[in-house]
Amino acid sequence: MRVFLIDDRCTELSELPQTLPERGFLWIASARREFEVRVGEVQAVLQPCAGGQLVDLHISDLLNNQLPSHFDYTSWYDLLVFRRLAAAPGSNGLFLDDEHGTVATARQALAAIDTSPVGFAVFDRVLLTVHPADCLVRDFFANRLAQMTVGGNGASRLPPSPADLMLRIVNHMVDGYLELRRLLTRQLTTLQQALLGPRSRQMDWTALLESRNTLHQLEDICEDQRSAIQEWIDALDEWPTPADDSARHDRDLLRVRSRDVLEHIERVLGHVRRLESSIESAVQMHFSAVGQRTNDIMRTLTVLTAIFLPLNLITGFFGMNFDALPLIHNRTGIWIAVALMVLLGAGLSVLFWRKRYLGGTHG
Repeated sequence: MRVFLIDDRCTELSELPQTLPERGFLWIASARREFEVRVGEVQAVLQPCAGGQLVDLHISDLLNNQLPSHFDYTSWYDLLVFRRLAAAPGSNGLFLDDEHGTVATARQALAAIDTSPVGFAVFDRVLLTVHPADCLVRDFFANRLAQMTVGGNGASRLPPSPADLMLRIVNHMVDGYLELRRLLTRQLTTLQQALLGPRSRQMDWTALLESRNTLHQLEDICEDQRSAIQEWIDALDEWPTPADDSARHDRDLLRVRSRDVLEHIERVLGHVRRLESSIESAVQMHFSAVGQRTNDIMRTLTVLTAIFLPLNLITGFFGMNFDALPLIHNRTGIWIAVALMVLLGAGLSVLFWRKRYLGGTHG
């Protein structure tokens, strides 16, 4: 568990404080397992510092690793659970710009998507965040806030409130999908090429089904994210109007940052839906190509049958057991019949070729 005091600068504290200074706010960042162990200690600090403790049901939400993104509130704090979209640990090799992707790497890319939830409890002067054990977002913002200082014009680049810091963290998690998007696009392109390639009969349909299911899950997660942020924006609009200009300015910045986060989520959702549509189109194109190949084969077989049908008629005619058949007792009769059959077969072949029944696609 890491504790930061954010006022004119970001200071990491060695332990949880029992009181808050007059300025700034407190950021308590904890891993999920550590929060479960030290929840009583955190509750004891929240009472004097934040004016209230977490509701038991919200504690369960923060500890639930399978909870979807959602927003809830009380009269003294807001709760946001936001599922991240990030690459799982150990998947760095999949991010290499390799043009020779395989179905196996595509399946690894789908398995490399981590959707663990991150919980936020936003008080007036305290922000409590509960992260997965391997979450890099906490360390990223801890280092980034430590490097921030007061600007030359006196305006601090540090977050002015716990809500502002929460939105920055959420926005960073949403933007982290950009790198994952590059991975998914490249590996799903590999699946599409395998579908439409000359060896599409050997396609691993299990991998394709897994990719479609994964994209459906990503779409559901993005929709939950959008709903949670939209509920946060609606709740933000219901907050009392601040009295002084500085507080109103900070409130307007919160609205702008919230809409920006929502717009980024919309972009991610749109990209996931485009990937879904691309996979569906590839499947339809695959079956269309298979149907076209089947039609070409059937057309060729039909043409060959049409060519040999009159030849079979000729051989059947001269195979009848009658003594008075023409050419049957003539020495040149066999050659006349063969020449007739060759001319007839060649003529029909040329006719069908000119009509494009043979060779390429019928146009």
